[in-house]
Amino acid sequence: MTETPTIDTRTRLLNAAAELIAASPGEDFSLRAVCDAVGVKMPTLYHFFGSKQGLIDAVIERGFDMYLGEKMAMESSGDPIQDLRHGWDAHVEFGLNNPGFYTLMYGKVQPGYAPAEQSRASEILGSLTAAAEAQGRLVVNSEQAAAHILAANIGVTLRLIIAGAPDPQLSAAVREGVFDAITGTSQSEAADDRFAQSVIEYAASHAEVLGSAETQLLIRWLQRLGDHAQAAQEN
Repeated sequence: MTETPTIDTRTRLLNAAAELIAASPGEDFSLRAVCDAVGVKMPTLYHFFGSKQGLIDAVIERGFDMYLGEKMAMESSGDPIQDLRHGWDAHVEFGLNNPGFYTLMYGKVQPGYAPAEQSRASEILGSLTAAAEAQGRLVVNSEQAAAHILAANIGVTLRLIIAGAPDPQLSAAVREGVFDAITGTSQSEAADDRFAQSVIEYAASHAEVLGSAETQLLIRWLQRLGDHAQAAQEN
């Protein structure tokens, strides 16, 4: 009997590949194992994906769909710098929770090549650094700031995946080092800035304490005070 390819078969093949990758992060997988898991023959897989790389690309797309779904569900704090911090932490958390997907998304290095789906995540990052630049809060342009954040964020996440355990202190230390560099914050200023940011972060994540409108107002006040203090120092 000849197999009749269906959309459902494609989904099942993709699910099987994703499960194999998730079960053995960083390891290769066989197309035969994928086909056996679904109960189809190799021509069916090639019908849908064309090649092994085509299947891998589809798995990468699914990984970015998962990642961006989580990112889009995050509520804005009203402060682009704080949202960048939240984005950093969410990036690390996703990598640790989904090492199989993550190593395909960011860990497979090929000179001159990046998965097309990476651009979707980069657009979100770029929009936040652009907002921070528009507020005059960066000492580099928004593109450089985004590049600095992404390079360090990926490096930390891959390091923690290799270690096989989270390290919040390492992640926070590297994160704050990067943010101090792109915002031009000195060590003494950094302590004050981190205190203000911790207040903003707490308020944003516990909006029920003050109420939504009051929380947004508090954040704007803290930002305005910070801007005034910075302007006074410059003068």
